[in-house]
Amino acid sequence: MTRNVVITGFGIFTAFGFGAEPLRTGVFGGNPAFAPVTRFDTACFRARHAATHRWASGDPDATPRQISVFLECARAALAMAGPPDPAAIPVLIGTQGDYTAVTDFWSTPEAARGTDPDAGAAGLAAWLPRRLGTELGLGEPRTAFINACVASTNAIIHGARLVAAGRADAVLCGGAYLVERELFAKFDSGAAFAVDGRIRPFSRDRSGLLLGDGVAALVIESEQSAVARGAEPLVRLAGWGMAADAYHVVRPDPAGSGMALAMNRALRRAGVRPERIGYVNAHGTGTAANDSAEATALSRVFGPGAGGVPVSSTKSTTGHLLEAAGAVEAVITMVALRTGLVPPTAGFTEPDPNCELDPVANQARHTSPRLAVSLNASFGGVNAALVMERL
Repeated sequence: MTRNVVITGFGIFTAFGFGAEPLRTGVFGGNPAFAPVTRFDTACFRARHAATHRWASGDPDATPRQISVFLECARAALAMAGPPDPAAIPVLIGTQGDYTAVTDFWSTPEAARGTDPDAGAAGLAAWLPRRLGTELGLGEPRTAFINACVASTNAIIHGARLVAAGRADAVLCGGAYLVERELFAKFDSGAAFAVDGRIRPFSRDRSGLLLGDGVAALVIESEQSAVARGAEPLVRLAGWGMAADAYHVVRPDPAGSGMALAMNRALRRAGVRPERIGYVNAHGTGTAANDSAEATALSRVFGPGAGGVPVSSTKSTTGHLLEAAGAVEAVITMVALRTGLVPPTAGFTEPDPNCELDPVANQARHTSPRLAVSLNASFGGVNAALVMERL
């Protein structure tokens, strides 16, 4: 017998700032956060833009550390949820580690590094959940998920499984990525970026993706536990699914097989038929291969009714958040369910005949969906989907 799983708290950070309120003017207002990058020199790159947050104090051009931002988001999530026993809460985070810490370590003269055992360790993915657990007095396990753009979605799914199976009453899940030079250079060298500084998911003239700052923490809990202690469940995490198609190292299966399978598994776990879904927060990277494959996957799941389901890519405003994408987009999907407002796909220009969807073009829409899907995919053919239900 499994337990119902709910979300009782969250903290979020994007290029628009901390908390849900900045999302209203940014993500839900359809206002992209892309601007020329000032954290590092982009003169040698094809692209110049990303969605980065400008800090109000200190050096506005500094690259923040993942631990600092995640701590703030985690504290916000825990305060909102008010969990009774933090020491019993596992920590599950999607991250590849903090590349800025690696760069700082190797650019510092050896004599100046000191004897700090954590010097450079923040570049290791496992360091973030370990340090976070220590700082906040949280429990075990403390696990990092590193499978790129589905990492934090997988962290949420693993947390939901622990809660549903009764192995934990509450879990802190999330993901973190902050734009830095290392991965910017890799994506730029692969000609993956939209060099004009705008991404146009699902549009005929889309030309690539752009990166963005993103960190999100969520408290996932059993509904019984939340009700027993008088906490307010924000949404029900009704279903989840994962799949791997292993079609190509970096390109998704054009037939959308893995994405469709992940969605079908999530719907089956939720006990929900596709026609009941009122909104899909798509992976929507703005690349030719991803968007057409994702549109095909949605058609496989929703059939002839696919064109009637509101679908948006919030990466059109936040940028691609890599390991943090699933967690941030889960929070955005949750806000959409609770407010009845579906965020738009910003920058949409003209329909692509290979993407026969309702892309919620450029302006948010009041639809009051009761059930929504948040979908993510990643290099290597891994896919993950969540089904959320408004309470």
